[in-house]
Amino acid sequence: MGLTNTSVGMGAVDSGLEIRKQAPTDKVVAIAGNPNVGKSTLFNNLTGMNQHTGNWPGKTVSNAQGWCKTGRHGYVLVDIPGTYSLMAHSAEEEVARNFICFGKSDAVVVVCDATCLERNLNLVLQTMEISDRVLVCVNLLDEAKRKHISIDLNALSDELGVPVAGTVARKKKSLDRMMDQLDDLVDRETALTPFKVQYDPLIEQAIHIAEPAIRAALCGKIPGGEAADAGEAAVGEMAEAAAISPCCDSPAALSPRWLALKLLDYDKSLMDELKSYLGFDILEDPAVAAGVEAARDYLKAGGLRPEQLKDKIVSGLVKAAEAVSRKAVHFQKEGYNDGDRRLDKVLTSKWAGYPIMLALLALVFWITITGANYPSALLSDLLFQVQDRLLGVFHYIGAPEWLTGMLVLGIYRVLAWVVSVMLPPMAIFFPMFTLLEDSGYLPRIAYNLDKPFKCCHACGKQALTMCMGFGCNAAGIVGCRIIDSPRERLIAMVTNNFVPCNGRFPTLIAIISMFFVGVAGGAGNTLLSSLLLTLLILFGILMTFAVSKALSMTVLKGVPSSFTLELPPYRRPQIGKVIVRSIFDRTLFVLGRAIVVAAPAGLLIWIMANVYVGDLSLLAHCSAFLDPFARLMGLDGVILMAFILGLPANEIVIPIIIMAYMAQGSLLEFDSLTQLKELLVANGWTWVTAVCTMLFSLMHWPCSTTLLTIRKETGGWKWVIASFLIPTLCGIALCMLVAGVAGMLA
Repeated sequence: MGLTNTSVGMGAVDSGLEIRKQAPTDKVVAIAGNPNVGKSTLFNNLTGMNQHTGNWPGKTVSNAQGWCKTGRHGYVLVDIPGTYSLMAHSAEEEVARNFICFGKSDAVVVVCDATCLERNLNLVLQTMEISDRVLVCVNLLDEAKRKHISIDLNALSDELGVPVAGTVARKKKSLDRMMDQLDDLVDRETALTPFKVQYDPLIEQAIHIAEPAIRAALCGKIPGGEAADAGEAAVGEMAEAAAISPCCDSPAALSPRWLALKLLDYDKSLMDELKSYLGFDILEDPAVAAGVEAARDYLKAGGLRPEQLKDKIVSGLVKAAEAVSRKAVHFQKEGYNDGDRRLDKVLTSKWAGYPIMLALLALVFWITITGANYPSALLSDLLFQVQDRLLGVFHYIGAPEWLTGMLVLGIYRVLAWVVSVMLPPMAIFFPMFTLLEDSGYLPRIAYNLDKPFKCCHACGKQALTMCMGFGCNAAGIVGCRIIDSPRERLIAMVTNNFVPCNGRFPTLIAIISMFFVGVAGGAGNTLLSSLLLTLLILFGILMTFAVSKALSMTVLKGVPSSFTLELPPYRRPQIGKVIVRSIFDRTLFVLGRAIVVAAPAGLLIWIMANVYVGDLSLLAHCSAFLDPFARLMGLDGVILMAFILGLPANEIVIPIIIMAYMAQGSLLEFDSLTQLKELLVANGWTWVTAVCTMLFSLMHWPCSTTLLTIRKETGGWKWVIASFLIPTLCGIALCMLVAGVAGMLA
């Protein structure tokens, strides 16, 4: 029921109102913080919800909502997206900013990382400019202790003027102490006096000029006829009102000082939200317009240009954070972070970083391939035994053959194939991927790949979405939300399909094993399969770079944007939680979506294989029609038809090929790759066919789930069509090139 990344407008307010309706007596509390500070872990342990937590920036891309209770209050906790600043540049940052500003929460808990408190205070100071109901939660005190960093929580509270709680999010006792302080905060009858950032004197005076008219407009104290005169007086008599009490009559309960600063540093998206929230455009108030214009003229006369204002504001926040941190944070040991830096010198170096990435990728594939074989066989045996029982039941009740065929040999058999082929590799791959994520290594991959992507006029964060695509391309598309620039986000979406998802791995591994390694098995052959698969995926990554460059130079022209990427500290992964989280949050979720699209695909395949026109089935007719074009690509009509019918789920491509070659009306299961290779060779397969099939599997249209996800994320069909055509045309061209060269060399 939380806010999604599309709820960046008044969805924040609507969500707050909806919470009030559902729990009128409960207190609404926003949980804010930078990425990687343990915010979602704290949220999960308080509410008992199993929201996914990640150790790389931008992981939380929607608001999650949960409930907890203390001795005094019930709380609705809203876990808003991690953000470094309320100066929003992305959809996630807008979600965070809008909920804090307009969500009507009773308090805001800002979670900070004790190991890098100074950087986190930037968000704390910005939040305190909006609300005086702020609780600072200094988390990860255990990690700070290991690095010999001590935080004087009382001194920090005295400096900030708001309560400060120290926590280790995984330990319930520390969270209980924090909730006691939250009770005291929401029960407090008198307002707190939070630390006020002192900006450049020019900016302070400009705020002083603009603030009185804004305060009066929010409080409704200036009738329209007197507004202009009030604006004239803003520079003079009314300036003294700026330091009086907050505008308690304001329907928005917004800070006039903060709003004055935001009107000077004009942000259109924030102004649009403000207009919707207040019900009027505050800049249309003549007094406010006159006051803001006078303040801007003052800045201009002082030599501060509009484009310099934001830098000066950020500089003021940074200096204030430094001053506060200096009084509260103490380092008991020099070089407390040396271990992480030594690792980074290796893992992010120009010469070692890329080989280590490829070696880890090959290792993950090797473990996945080796570990998935046995459970996949067991699961297949189990599911096909169930099929036999179902056939027996249908025959016992006298069901028509066509109904038995559609439901059991069509729908159920396809589902059995998908589950037995997908589940074991995903159950291994996703936990391995999450371990890398939890340890803090994935941001290092993004750092390493930032330069190549920048050369392509794309964004380095695309590396993270590309990594997610290895598990599921649809998940990779959703992950593109972390990319701020709309242009670069589209590039990442269109090219995400160049990395093979989990559903394409079985086809690639089977062909590599049959035609290039050998089907005898063993550790050596499995390792060689992993290396060849890694090389194939490396080619897909190079194609990602090439197509990203082409798009950025043509239809998606633009200058690459810069971004802040935090390299979080290396952490020991929580293996138990990783396994549980990966299975339930990723593996079963992706498998469920595959099953939804595979069931109707099974029905269609059965109908095409069992409805005859003349002596041939519809499937055979379609394959024969496609055969001449497929031969140009080094394939045949059956293979191309299998890819087309595999649109709902890539896992069923090989089963369709088997079914068509054997002229059967239902999918068949082979006992070994040796038998499968004999069937393929008997139907004309050569090493050229194998290579072209792998290349086309690597580069062809995304599955239907991914296409629908692109439609949802982009809001139209234009980029869905582009995402369909671009990899497909690349795959066709490359297959034709390989087939043509092989034909000339033959």
